[in-house]
Amino acid sequence: MIKQIDTLAYGNGLRDLSPMWKCAFATIMLLFTYIAHPAVQFLLAIWLTIWTVGYARIPIRFYLSLIAIACLFFIGSIPALIVEIRPWQATDSVLHEAAGFTFMNWHFFVTSSGLLLVGKLFVRIVACLSCMAFIICSTPFAELLQVLKKIRVPMLVLEIMLIMYRILFILFETAQDMYVAQQARGGQSGFQNRLKDTATLIVQMFIKTMQQYRSLSNGLVSRGFTEDIHMAPYQAKPVPVRYKAESIAGFILLLLLEIWLHWRIAL
Repeated sequence: MIKQIDTLAYGNGLRDLSPMWKCAFATIMLLFTYIAHPAVQFLLAIWLTIWTVGYARIPIRFYLSLIAIACLFFIGSIPALIVEIRPWQATDSVLHEAAGFTFMNWHFFVTSSGLLLVGKLFVRIVACLSCMAFIICSTPFAELLQVLKKIRVPMLVLEIMLIMYRILFILFETAQDMYVAQQARGGQSGFQNRLKDTATLIVQMFIKTMQQYRSLSNGLVSRGFTEDIHMAPYQAKPVPVRYKAESIAGFILLLLLEIWLHWRIAL
């Protein structure tokens, strides 16, 4: 997937827009998400999806799969958010219980307030992910580094990000080649053999990745590396008036809706 993200970042419909403007727009939307109501967050997620899928022309199936994969981490934390455990004798004080069962003098139950909390968190997470997906799919990594350098992020952090980004491609390419080689030799069949082959793959992948890293380091030294990786300077790009007007108008509408919801709740 990382190769597909990199390909789409260089060939999307918003490629020629200013990376500084795109990052600023997505960052403002991301910060606004943390103070907005769930209804506003839901509308914001739809609006950013229109920008990413409609304007940047990112395939809808790929966009949804990117959001879904990130949501798997949230799904794994749902039981800890909604499931509560109490001694069976203390179940009389449970309020708003939606479902539950008793096992060995312990009562496992789910409350309606827990389900409501999960729903609110899910909407907020999707809205935040839509902001991040907009940046990832519309801005190449090299331009992101230029933006970070422009806002005075320490060079050490940028160099680590650049090296890690390079190592990620090597890591996934090595893993894919080794997995195909194992399958060609009859591996990855059966549960026990799959576990054994996966363990072997991880060890060999780590060894080969370190070898590639040493080769990269030797290549930098042979080219006169002096502990500083020089990056291309930031180049400003124009932003069409249409995109500026739409972003400002959309944000104002969402802000007015948020103020109206606050006013209604206060009443």
